[in-house]
Amino acid sequence: MSEQRNEQQKPTGTGPRVVIVGAGMAGVQTAVALRERGFAGSVLLIGAEPHQPYDRPPLSKAFLLGKAEGSAFEVDFEALGVELRLGVEVSGLRSADHEVDTETGPVPYDVLVVATGAVPVTLPGSEGVPGVHLLRTLDDAERLRPVLAEAHDVVVVGAGWIGAEFATAAREAGCAVTVVEAADQPLAGALPADVAAPMAAWYEESGARLLTHARVARIEPGQVLLDDDRVLPAAAVVVGIGARPATDWLTGSGVALGPDGAVTADDRLRTSAPDVYAVGDCASFPSARYGKRLMVHHWDNALQGPRTVASAIVGEEPPPYDPVPYFWSEQFGRFVQYVGHHASADTTVRRGDPEADAAWSVAWLRGGALVALLAVGRPRDLAQGRKLIESGAPLDPERVVDPSVPLKAAVRG
Repeated sequence: MSEQRNEQQKPTGTGPRVVIVGAGMAGVQTAVALRERGFAGSVLLIGAEPHQPYDRPPLSKAFLLGKAEGSAFEVDFEALGVELRLGVEVSGLRSADHEVDTETGPVPYDVLVVATGAVPVTLPGSEGVPGVHLLRTLDDAERLRPVLAEAHDVVVVGAGWIGAEFATAAREAGCAVTVVEAADQPLAGALPADVAAPMAAWYEESGARLLTHARVARIEPGQVLLDDDRVLPAAAVVVGIGARPATDWLTGSGVALGPDGAVTADDRLRTSAPDVYAVGDCASFPSARYGKRLMVHHWDNALQGPRTVASAIVGEEPPPYDPVPYFWSEQFGRFVQYVGHHASADTTVRRGDPEADAAWSVAWLRGGALVALLAVGRPRDLAQGRKLIESGAPLDPERVVDPSVPLKAAVRG
């Protein structure tokens, strides 16, 4: 996140009251964007955690390894005229009354922004078992730091993005790491099997053990039992099997939720309830670029969406919210970046050989235009690919396949 120097005009406190529920990236950036656009009304930011609002990506890397002591946002909330209420759970929304219910009483609003993010999916039967961890919050990371510091045996359930990042940190700390994945390759569901398959070798190279086609039967203190009767020693178990929108508190509120639990926002991130917006991991939005509704659980979405919400609140007419999704992951000594959405592609083009090359990319095309790109150690491909997706320029696949040719030089004509 870019540092905020808070040089905006001091708010007067007059005008409507905006209440933002959720003090993560999306909520904080909404408050900042409102002041940047000259909003002079009151802004209240409610956070469930007691900590000063912080950034999450360092939790799975530097903070876990003791290389950083925090990741609080560099935002002067007092100078911005933003009131913080931290450590406060929001339990419900009464949209007809323009009030949210909290454990300390109802909070009225003129405009409400839902930015409650997502919560990790728990492994059935693991709740309350000693030594079982999730990794989403600062407190989660605090509990895991001693595990890494003491180089315990660790079992990671799930070879997705979070599982790979935690396994990377645990190996760097000297832990014996076993990763249990029910699918036949890492990142199942996130990437096509043939694209993700080469990543399985990264685990072994790092000294981690990857077990695919493996399912957890149950977890007991000190061990994980698989459904094929294998027993894995585990001083700690980290569950990373996905996340779901944190929207249970909106049930019955009049805010429409999709089957995935996400708030179904429109292309300006407005919800079905009047004067209520939704932004970040808790919301989905219609993408004209990809012809479907997208729910993007990544940092960049939480950074971009607030600009649209703030513009709408101050009475501007923002363009439809339809960003090119982007995220990155640092794992096993590699910088992995992904941009776009590959599900709509009709052609897959590989730039480089994952078996032989340390750096390689995969490009997905639809009708000759780039719609998604995975880049491993090729940041230039990513930067150029993002612009090409935004422009929709047609590419020549025979030039795309040559990793020595810059992607921007593959544009037809």
